[in-house]
Amino acid sequence: MIRITELALPLDHSADELRQAVVRRLQISDTDLLGLQIFKRSYDARKKNSVILFIYILDVEVRDEAAVLARLAGDKHVRPAPDTHYYPVAQAPAGLNERPIVVGLGPCGLFAALLLAQMGFRPIVLERGKDVRRRTKDTWALWRKKVLTPESNVQFGEGGAGLFSDGKLYSQIKDPKFYGRKVMSEFVRAGAPEEILYVSKPHIGTFRLTGVVAAMREEIIALGGEVRFESKVTDLLIEGDQLHGVVLESGEQLHSRHVILALGHSSRDTFRMLQRRQVHIEAKPFAIGFRIEHPQSLIDQARLGKYAGHPALGAADYKLVHHARNGRAVYSFCMCPGGTVVAATSEPQRVVTNGMSQYSRNERNANAGIVVGISPEQDFPGGPLAGVELQERLESNAFILGGSDYCAPGQLVGDFIRGVPSSEFGEVLPSYKPGVRLGDLAPSLPADVIEAIREALPAFGRQIRGFDREDAVLTGIETRTSSPVRITRDNETLQSLNLRGLYPAGEGAGYAGGILSAGVDGIRVAEAVAKSILASQAAH
Repeated sequence: MIRITELALPLDHSADELRQAVVRRLQISDTDLLGLQIFKRSYDARKKNSVILFIYILDVEVRDEAAVLARLAGDKHVRPAPDTHYYPVAQAPAGLNERPIVVGLGPCGLFAALLLAQMGFRPIVLERGKDVRRRTKDTWALWRKKVLTPESNVQFGEGGAGLFSDGKLYSQIKDPKFYGRKVMSEFVRAGAPEEILYVSKPHIGTFRLTGVVAAMREEIIALGGEVRFESKVTDLLIEGDQLHGVVLESGEQLHSRHVILALGHSSRDTFRMLQRRQVHIEAKPFAIGFRIEHPQSLIDQARLGKYAGHPALGAADYKLVHHARNGRAVYSFCMCPGGTVVAATSEPQRVVTNGMSQYSRNERNANAGIVVGISPEQDFPGGPLAGVELQERLESNAFILGGSDYCAPGQLVGDFIRGVPSSEFGEVLPSYKPGVRLGDLAPSLPADVIEAIREALPAFGRQIRGFDREDAVLTGIETRTSSPVRITRDNETLQSLNLRGLYPAGEGAGYAGGILSAGVDGIRVAEAVAKSILASQAAH
């Protein structure tokens, strides 16, 4: 295969025009082009009011590939295509008794379990929450009826926190082994749209993702794995520095010398158990802030100009950063085009927000987190769980500011910048359910965080016209941007620094940030577990 990069075509080009562009670039006849596959398609909107083009990376099959490559040896945009296929690192021997345990069925645990199952290791998966169908029902009960189920919500249950999000599947992680391609391919095989394999910012959306996750769970079971819902791990079985298994809330003990700990970033009770058991854990930076909402049409016009609303482009997104005078970095986080702001608490009498989109991204508003980075050194000195304790205090206060019934506190952007309370919505109506109570958001976050966001919003308005419009809505608060802890692990074995057999993984352990990177980390840890099991078998 030959890879072609930087091939530009108009938005409305046909499949034949794409084929002919390849023929021209490679200087071959049409009959010598045997096939082509889109590896990546992005668009360049820097000249949005003149022309927007699709930019392609293509893998193509041609006759006499060696001759074509030799003839175009000086063209930096034509080269041999890399092998992006996934090759398993191990295969379980027949009659293997030990079964690895995977704790958590978010993206990391899902892919760890799937890979182990595909390699024949028959994993046991323990998920504290419910399956996607029942979990969705419980989540809607909070949004519509203000009824919270602490073990079944936006944070806990099959699919993890990424299930009720935009379903974004892009990441900036280094991926030399193309594990991300494996993640995408498995999603497509389970029912996700095939376009996620090549569009530059792929997403699935919540409701489509639920079916994909359920299909992948069924494959794990079909391959000999076991998936147990409502099975919360409350303790570890430890002898010396070796893990021997886990204890469930029911009191049941499950024995294994290989346990993948794929916690979500909200598993605070499990973090506390790990600290009590003296597993090495440390505080890490995260970010706090608000959700902001604008009409999606405003964002489309600002980002795409005369191409706003073009069906090939869909709803526009944005990414913003501002370095405030007080030293704080303010940035947009988890931008959800054509989406909604959702209630994301997992604990009684606390309020947390997040963003979510469906695959269609056709809701009225765009939303994103506008957040400020904070660190243990500057903002929450103390023990490993100081960041957890800060989150809890802020979320409890937000619950009170919102009226103590899971409504969220809110404020119009213009009023927030001026420092006066809001009392009435303008044209922009918030999407957060159960509802938003207007007032003053200043008491909801530390003063220097508020100061930085107040400075950043007009700066963002200079980048995206209308971003700081008077009636844009801020909804508080966003605190669970990433895990407040890192469950530290060895770089080579991927095991805990001080407990052999424990494999901290994914976003909750501080090693991922989003669906794709969590899935990739799940693959890496599954491979490490498979190799370790085979090595221990050989030793005995």
